[in-house]
Amino acid sequence: MAVAAVTTKPLHTPLQKKPLPAGRPREWYVSHNRRLKAMRLAIALLDAGVHHPSSARNARIRTTAERLGIHPPSDTTCRMVRALIRYGR
Repeated sequence: MAVAAVTTKPLHTPLQKKPLPAGRPREWYVSHNRRLKAMRLAIALLDAGVHHPSSARNARIRTTAERLGIHPPSDTTCRMVRALIRYGR
């Protein structure tokens, strides 16, 4: 039986960050950054084996954020993370 090789190197190079567009209302930037944070947390939880929203309680999401070096997410961001896990399959 063949065993698959596991690598820790990224499979691609990360995209270059671009500055956000100027002139938008403050609420747009807040919601944009909230969505980005929720996506990063959802990806980390999925990589950790959390595939059901019921397994992603606020405490677990905040622990994952701490492990990643991200500021603790708000309750709203935690709901977004669960929604991404639920509907992003």
